[in-house]
Amino acid sequence: MIPLKSIEEAQKRIEKVVVKTPFSFAPHLSEIAEAKVCLKKENLQNTGAFKLRGAYNKIATLSEKERNSGVVAASAGNHAQGVAFSAAQFGIKSVIVMPESTPLTKVNGVKHYGAEVILSGTNYDEAYAYALEYGKKNQLTFVHPFEDVEVIAGQGTVALEILEASTDLDAVIIPVGGGGLIAGMASAIKAKNPDIEVIGVSALGAPAFKQSFDLKKTVDSTNVRTIADGIAVRDTSAITLSHALEAVDKVISVDDEEIASAILFLLERQKLVVEGAGAVGVAALLHHKLPHLKNKKVAVVLSGGNMDVTLLSVIIEKGLLKSGRKMKVTVTLVDKPGSLKRFTEILEELNANIVHIAYDRTSISLDYGDANVTVHMETKGKEHQADIYRVLKEEGYVRD
Repeated sequence: MIPLKSIEEAQKRIEKVVVKTPFSFAPHLSEIAEAKVCLKKENLQNTGAFKLRGAYNKIATLSEKERNSGVVAASAGNHAQGVAFSAAQFGIKSVIVMPESTPLTKVNGVKHYGAEVILSGTNYDEAYAYALEYGKKNQLTFVHPFEDVEVIAGQGTVALEILEASTDLDAVIIPVGGGGLIAGMASAIKAKNPDIEVIGVSALGAPAFKQSFDLKKTVDSTNVRTIADGIAVRDTSAITLSHALEAVDKVISVDDEEIASAILFLLERQKLVVEGAGAVGVAALLHHKLPHLKNKKVAVVLSGGNMDVTLLSVIIEKGLLKSGRKMKVTVTLVDKPGSLKRFTEILEELNANIVHIAYDRTSISLDYGDANVTVHMETKGKEHQADIYRVLKEEGYVRD
């Protein structure tokens, strides 16, 4: 494990730039999970994620000569901002290599902290290879997102803050991607209290770390696909895996549907914007993946909040449909004056709020003189939708 002393030293180094993020009780989640659940809100950290801790600690431990030469990193997300922010604090040069497909908002987010951005490669692995080569050529120190002892020690400071805030925890649930966060946190937790259970949660679409943990050897993925891009790591690090095998009790997975529901839950119930990677622990509790934690006191790390707003809008829309708060109905009407009016009057009588109507009279599947009408409406739940469907069927608009 990472020595506790290293993590405590990291805590001292980073205290001036890192926010001691809130650690608070989540009553509604606790009710669902049948446990006492507290959330560690690293989504409220400077730069929006825990990554700042490890990046700053790494740069702080460089020699003066290394710092003056500058640093380089490869990332399309939170690590990029963490390195750029940290370098700016030291007043040194930072270069971030990002895949060519990186959204402009993320590129601008890194540039905001004063970093030079180089777009190279079609994916992270190609960007990573270029960053290593660029660093050697230009004598820049490479700051790895997780495969580095000082980075891992910095991430472990999250655990120290949790343990300072609560002395009677039974378990801590931690997101897992490359394994840097859980390696550092588990090292600190087990050094302080070996009885606390450490549970990692990965995305089902990025299975490498969980498979490696279960098999106790490194296993790499051939394909990664998940909305939790912050933990969408293809290959397993032998370094972080070795720490996990020593200090982590269990690793489980959640799928994208479960992650999406957790993002929406946190937004609605906790008033928190949490990215997919940060929401996996809550997803595990919401979907009862850890029944043995019933009546236990549990900490859950919300590792980041840098959520893509386009993806968030899709998650919200799908969530409204799944929960019965939105409904779409397509019916065929006789294309004559009054037909649409009568249809909408029925919906009005049923207290359905129409938000969009599409009228199509040219589809080749229609008989001449007919039109398809698609109505999007806001509803009050599954029972309300069932009533709407029943009445429309009775009126002859819907057929089995």
